[in-house]
Amino acid sequence: MHDKDVVFTARPGGRMQGDIRVPGDKSISHRSVMLGSLAEGVTEVSGFLQAEDCLATMAAFRAMGVEIEGPTEGRLRIHGVGLHGLKPPAAPLDLGNSGTSMRLLSGLLAGQTFDVTLTGDSSLVRRPMRRVTEPLRAMGARIDTTEAGTAPLHIAGGSRLKGIDYAMPVASAQVKSCLLLAGLYAEGKTCVTEPAPTRDHTERMLAGFGYPVARDGNRVCIQSGGKLSATRIDVPADISSAAFFMIGAAISPGSDVFLRHVGINPTRTGVIEILREMGADIEILDPREVGGEPVADLRIRYRELRGIRIPEHTVPLAIDEFPALFIAAACATGETVLTGAEELRVKESDRIQAMADGLTTLGIDARPTPDGMVIRGGSFRGGAVDSRGDHRVAMSFSIAALRAPIPIEIHDCANVATSFPNFVELARTLGLDIEVS
Repeated sequence: MHDKDVVFTARPGGRMQGDIRVPGDKSISHRSVMLGSLAEGVTEVSGFLQAEDCLATMAAFRAMGVEIEGPTEGRLRIHGVGLHGLKPPAAPLDLGNSGTSMRLLSGLLAGQTFDVTLTGDSSLVRRPMRRVTEPLRAMGARIDTTEAGTAPLHIAGGSRLKGIDYAMPVASAQVKSCLLLAGLYAEGKTCVTEPAPTRDHTERMLAGFGYPVARDGNRVCIQSGGKLSATRIDVPADISSAAFFMIGAAISPGSDVFLRHVGINPTRTGVIEILREMGADIEILDPREVGGEPVADLRIRYRELRGIRIPEHTVPLAIDEFPALFIAAACATGETVLTGAEELRVKESDRIQAMADGLTTLGIDARPTPDGMVIRGGSFRGGAVDSRGDHRVAMSFSIAALRAPIPIEIHDCANVATSFPNFVELARTLGLDIEVS
């Protein structure tokens, strides 16, 4: 079946009620495989996200000689080979739709002794990679891209990397993580300074594997010459996946949803901050720490939302949740203005344009800007929208049906499996009337 044929039909009305745990955090699942593979000893992972993106990372390390048992019900046993134990893969590493895999692996593989090629699907090979290849070249890596600066990436082995002191032009956890992973193999010290805080899972997990990381405000440094020691990782539920149900509950009268064991890393909680600013009723219950990551249970009940000017400091903290937040804005009273989010234009799709086009089709006044959007709250009508093969766009428009008078048909939804394979099943459990054809 061609990808274009996967259609979600979300029927109107209903409310969200129930108590669930969404699948494991995608960012942490990727990193657990990467660092577990480079550690000494056997790393045990629970809560691993069995989605296509994370399975692509796992397949890449298996191709480089790492024995990984599982995943069985979210459990993995990774037999680490140490920092210098990876073997040359027999073929190019195909990372599917996963930008995280490609950007982080480019740093980790820049310091190996063997040549390797990284490629992916039609969406991934269009995404910009210069943001990682340029600083890696400054460290001494030899990486070739297409003329457009996109994949396939050809990484030559045997380069002697030197530490770098890099000030990132744009806040990006993937670029920061890429350079820190290259820093494991670079002579001396590698430091990265961010213009704004981004998710810090790599730093937390390196420390969890016993590797020293120095943090000072928005600057993080790593020195080569250490080692990673196997550990146990319990992956919290993914706040980016939880966001669809948080917003579903926030916009549909009569809703009351309880989400368990959600990761509330302060570099990821922008979605909670923005929704609360809009007037949402969100309780954070039983906050605790699991394996170096803060988690909590969340309870969300319906309350009328109001339009706001989204504070720019929250943008990097909610970058993946904006497609869903645009749905909240469409249901709010008044105008919501987003600025400072040009990063959304180079995700799996141009998320600003994809969401603006879909919202307009559904009768909402949504005006895209170069770095954001202006949305005037209104009433949805039904209709057919194109997700442009973007998992988060597809799931966001599904939630909109809770407030639509007739069904919303969402096309090109196959990629939902890249981040949230049981989305439809869980959405139905909570009361969304959705079918797949």
